[in-house]
Amino acid sequence: MSVIELATGQGLTLSQVEIVHPAPGGVRHIIGPVSLSVPPGEVVTVMGPSGCGKSSLLAMICGTLDAALEGSGRVLLNGADVSDKPPETRHVGILFQDDLLFPHLSVAGNLAFGLPAAVKGRRARRARIEAALAEADMLAFYDRDPTTLSGGQRARIALLRTLLSEPRALLLDEPFAKLDVALRAKFRSFVFEHARAQALPTLLVTHDPQDAADAGGPRLQIDADGRVLGGRASGRGHRPGGTP
Repeated sequence: MSVIELATGQGLTLSQVEIVHPAPGGVRHIIGPVSLSVPPGEVVTVMGPSGCGKSSLLAMICGTLDAALEGSGRVLLNGADVSDKPPETRHVGILFQDDLLFPHLSVAGNLAFGLPAAVKGRRARRARIEAALAEADMLAFYDRDPTTLSGGQRARIALLRTLLSEPRALLLDEPFAKLDVALRAKFRSFVFEHARAQALPTLLVTHDPQDAADAGGPRLQIDADGRVLGGRASGRGHRPGGTP
């Protein structure tokens, strides 16, 4: 049983997305313009030095861009323009470096938090949570306190919670950075396998070339000024870059 139903449509598309910081002394460029297409099931990697605007780009896609910043361009998901929609209606899932699990809730409680309101009834919600845990070989952890879990286990629960929210796209903001080398390799595989199995267009921000190599998709390189340097095409006709 899948954690979520397969995503369908055209994936995630950014068209001339640019972010700036208006200030009394003048407008400061943050990142862009960025235009790229991420088809269902593919992982596009965004790389660049710290402070070049990568996380701001993800925030704009989610609809959580800092109020001090201004974004322009279009964000489309499965052909629909979501640029002006509130975050809760965009159906974009995001995974961060920190797992952000709620310490006062059990593992099951954390996963229940991600379930859509449309999944009604205690039995149906429990079944969905148990199915997700079974996929991760963690069914025995249903009632566990998340503070007793290892870093790798917590990371898996965080991903499952994101997937249970039934996103139509997945954003990864350096989610492997705090794991040791062995755990990082295992969790990378876990994340990418689920993203591909669920046909989720996935955008990965990372500093680690091995993350990009394991992702296997196109790479978009950003310089220290937030400008697009270019990308490696995936061979499927999708060209990340600064122009459509």
